Amino acid sequence: MSDGLPVGEGRPGATSAVVVGAGLAGLTAATGLAAHGIEVTVLEARDRVGGRTHGLRVGPDAWVDAGAAYLGDRHTELLALISELGLKTTPTTMQGASRFALGAEQATRDGRFPPLNAVALGDLFELLDELATAVRPEAPWLTPDAARLDTLTAADWADQHLTHPDARLFFPLFLGEMMAADPAEVSVLHLAFYLRSGGGLRYLNAFEGGAQQDRIAGGAHQACDLLADRLGSRVRLGEPVLTVHQDQDGVTVGTPGGEYRADLAVLALPPLLADAVDHRPALPVRRATGRTARGCAVKVNLVYPAPLWRDHGLSGWSVNAEGPLLSTVDDSPAEGGVGVLTGFVTGAEAHRYAALTPAEQRSAAVGQAARLFPMLPEPIGFRLTDWVNEQYSRGCYAALLGPGDWSALGPTLTTPHHRVHWAGTETSTEYFGLMEGAIRSGHRVVAEILARR
Repeated sequence: MSDGLPVGEGRPGATSAVVVGAGLAGLTAATGLAAHGIEVTVLEARDRVGGRTHGLRVGPDAWVDAGAAYLGDRHTELLALISELGLKTTPTTMQGASRFALGAEQATRDGRFPPLNAVALGDLFELLDELATAVRPEAPWLTPDAARLDTLTAADWADQHLTHPDARLFFPLFLGEMMAADPAEVSVLHLAFYLRSGGGLRYLNAFEGGAQQDRIAGGAHQACDLLADRLGSRVRLGEPVLTVHQDQDGVTVGTPGGEYRADLAVLALPPLLADAVDHRPALPVRRATGRTARGCAVKVNLVYPAPLWRDHGLSGWSVNAEGPLLSTVDDSPAEGGVGVLTGFVTGAEAHRYAALTPAEQRSAAVGQAARLFPMLPEPIGFRLTDWVNEQYSRGCYAALLGPGDWSALGPTLTTPHHRVHWAGTETSTEYFGLMEGAIRSGHRVVAEILARR
């Protein structure tokens, strides 16, 4: 090659590695490599581990998830990790009626199906199922008709296919809940892939028997905390990576605090962050394009003395056409002590809400919760996590691949760049955007590296 560096295949076996990012993907990779005798250093920009899992204390012994939270029975690698670490799961509570504010009047209904035209929503779900079934999850860019599907935005698709006003109303709410996406920012190919990768529309959308069935008791952040404990001083916090420079003999990773030398590097970063690093030699294909967007999510945790809505036969679940809280769910700690109503601000609404002052944010969220659940007193706690503007995530749940992204980025999604390997949930074609996808990407990288020893 013109840069004089050896290609990844056939290079000498690695005895040391720098892992960039201490979320689930990076820590899975780091502990896996360390278990096989590879000397590991983990560099994390934040002052905590966990990445897009983040626990907030809401009581003396009570925690709530400010980031990734839910899992289901198909998330086998995450469940295996939970068991190995001695953690437990708790069911996501969905007993009671739901609240809906989808028009001029609010409604209370059993179950989660909104008070909209059932035929129109059924047709919408059938169309989405058809899209998801047709996609090739292991290589979306090779899906039949991929070029056209990757050109259209989800908003374009809705304009072409959704005629009933109820379907047009519900579609952006559904996309926000599933993907934290604005329909104008995500391609139809990515929408179809995301649904297929996650197990299908019905599995992704379901609590009991679905991808949102359980939470990790005490918070999902504990998994990363315990993995980091195994690595001890090999995890370095407050070390944002600025440069990754390779030569014939190894790789040098630069941070404001110094340089770290190793045989190889694993970058377990969202694509927008990985692309911002100074790579030498330059990447042959960038990790993001101008159409790659941040996942649009702000998570609001409203804390009450107890889950008082349950006393009134309500589950805490709501769906709302107007923000800021486009949906709410009961995330009360299993151990009791307090009640937590979690609100999701997603899509275009997340950008608008994130631009408000803290006082305006609190007033808007608390006021809406009081209208939805009039029996609630003023909350005793208000916690807001703005993932849209989080410096070291660039969005949540995951990056949104826009028009043309799968065609441009997909074929090199996991291809090592000489001594640099890629991890992170956005590199997983299984359960993309979920904790399960992050863990599977970490396992994949370990297998790649060990295969070349």
